[in-house]
Amino acid sequence: MAQTCKVFPLLKSIFTTIGFIIKKSITFRQFMFGRYILILFLAFIFASACSRLPDVQGKGETFLQGVWNQDSIANQSQLQNYTQHHFKFTCDSFYVDFTTHSKVNYYEEECFNNGVWKEYAKGTYQVRNDTLILVGDFTKPNYKQKVSGCYRHGRYISSFKVNSWSAEQLDLENLSDQTDVKLKLKEKITCVQKAL
Repeated sequence: MAQTCKVFPLLKSIFTTIGFIIKKSITFRQFMFGRYILILFLAFIFASACSRLPDVQGKGETFLQGVWNQDSIANQSQLQNYTQHHFKFTCDSFYVDFTTHSKVNYYEEECFNNGVWKEYAKGTYQVRNDTLILVGDFTKPNYKQKVSGCYRHGRYISSFKVNSWSAEQLDLENLSDQTDVKLKLKEKITCVQKAL
């Protein structure tokens, strides 16, 4: 449960100063009682300064909200392998389907699937400056967690440089292999935040 508190940096020095003034003019018993009252007062101030943050997902970036598809890849017939992306951004969450085409078999025969296979991932994203950061997990086709099987499983962490974007197109560069990912908007989505 996240909380946010307003911190008063001078409280310690105020507490010490008041304690020093009180100590000079009253008995020890009165001093301890005054300190007890002061501690209760400060606890009340801190309790009222803290507020609970709502348990809802973040809003995300407005320009990303929607379903984006990579329809083609430049020179794809000349490549040994390539991956097409299909993204769905809703609020601060993402869902991505990868369709990989390969002329080289990296997997066991039953996983190779004649050189075409799909993978899935979901998680949350952030945009920092010109970088889109995706952090999540590889999943099954129904977006439930995948712990074993063909292809990749476990954590999915990827970063893309946002080269340009418009209402209908999003041009990214995958920072792990410097490939261009040119996406076209297929469906616009309006963020409706959901409870976590």
